[in-house]
Parts: sequence; structure tokens; C-alpha cells
Amino acid sequence: MIFACKPTIRRLALTVGLFGAISGTAAAEDGKPMGDGAIKGVVELFTSQGCSSCPPADAALKKLVDEGGVVALAYHVDYWNYLGWADTLASKQNTERQYAYARMLGRYGVYTPQAILNGRDHTNGSDLPAIKNRLALMEAKGKGLSVPVDASIGGDEISIKVGAGTGRANVVIVYFDRARVVNVEKGENSGKKIAYWHAVRDIQTIGMWDGKPAEFTLPASVLIEGQGNSGCAVLLQSMKDKETPGAIIGAATVLAGPQGKL
Repeated sequence: MIFACKPTIRRLALTVGLFGAISGTAAAEDGKPMGDGAIKGVVELFTSQGCSSCPPADAALKKLVDEGGVVALAYHVDYWNYLGWADTLASKQNTERQYAYARMLGRYGVYTPQAILNGRDHTNGSDLPAIKNRLALMEAKGKGLSVPVDASIGGDEISIKVGAGTGRANVVIVYFDRARVVNVEKGENSGKKIAYWHAVRDIQTIGMWDGKPAEFTLPASVLIEGQGNSGCAVLLQSMKDKETPGAIIGAATVLAGPQGKL
């Protein structure tokens, strides 16, 4: 079955004083930018605790998180739950997003582990060299992140600033848990204790961008579950139609914890 991708609404809930921001940059453990500080791309991994092929991809995503330089997100899907283990991080919404990408790519089916790169292409999520090479090739061909996006916290607000560019795009907030360790008790990964990173909990579209510099404001007054374990990504994503996502042309990340440390 192919699902429609209809983001649900959730208020951004970040506690002032406990949260920092990474504004279009990747941060090292001491909060300093890694490399030249620029976000090189967005990697969206579709994975499942019930799939025996997924642990290597989950480990590859962890490496991307550690290295910085990309916005790395893990969408746990629910269609492998019938194998005997209900993924504790999965949601129907995550599955809907993967099927929406399948429509965008002209594919009739989905698979795990699948990595969607900049909303434009896909590859096996376990193949870290291929992920890096394709992101570099996209950047070289002008299909990288071309629009600056900045997200920062001030007072009781989160300020999102999007720079100038061409075209139109949605401003999408993706909420995630930074780290979870799960004891898988049944299914193909039965008996394994697996660490998961940047597991997506919810997606919210907060507005539109029309190529001109724009600012968006969200409240930072409500504490979400997980407190220091939470974060969110800001994605500037074009749409092929109202339910089919397209290219991601800008991104930033806001993380819980002092100075937004990883």
C-alpha cells in the first residue's frame, strides 16, 4: 500500500537554558565547528529494529553523526513488525514518508535500510562510502544545500532564518531522539542490544519559503520528553506535489544540551 505523506502538527518544545543550536553547521564534542563548518547534505535513513540487514546501516548513521557535516536522521518504519518484533521507535508517519519518497523516485516499493540523500536520490543505508560519494557529487553538480538556514534560541523563542535563493519550498521541522539503546527481544535481531541515533519522532511543516529571505519563530517554552536527549532538524524542502517531497536545499539542526553539544 502507498500512503499519503501528511505531516502532523506538534509544537516545538525546547527548554530555554538547556538547549543550544547548530546553525547550518556541525559541532564537535567541544562545540567547535568540524571541518569548514558547512552542512554538506541531508541523509534520511529508513530502518527497522525488526530487519536483520539494518544494524550496519544504524552504525553507519552513527558515524555520520559523529563526523558531523551532514544532517543525519533515522526514520523507523513499521512494516516489518509482523516478523515478531514491534519496533519501539517506529511510526506510521515515518512509513508514509518513505512511500512518498518512493513516488518521487518512481519506485513501486520500499526497502530497508534505505538512505535518501538530499531528497533527490537513494542508496543502501549500510554503504557509507557510497553515501559520502553521492553527497559530494551532488554538491559538485549544484544539487547540494544551496540556501543558508540558521536556527538559534533567544529568550523564549527559537528563531529560524532562511536566506535568499530560487524556487519555493516548505520549512519542515523533524523532531528526533538523539540516542536510544534498545534490547530487541524477538524477530530477526532477537537478543541484540542496539544503539539508535537521531530517531525521528514527529514531523511538522511550519511555513513556506518563496526564494526571499524569511524568518520563522517557534516557542521554546515547553519541555518535550527526553529533555537533554532531544533535538530537531530544520529542512528546507521543495515539493513535487502537495503530498510528495522533493529536493532538500537547506538544513540546520538544534540539539538539546549545553551549547548544543553532540
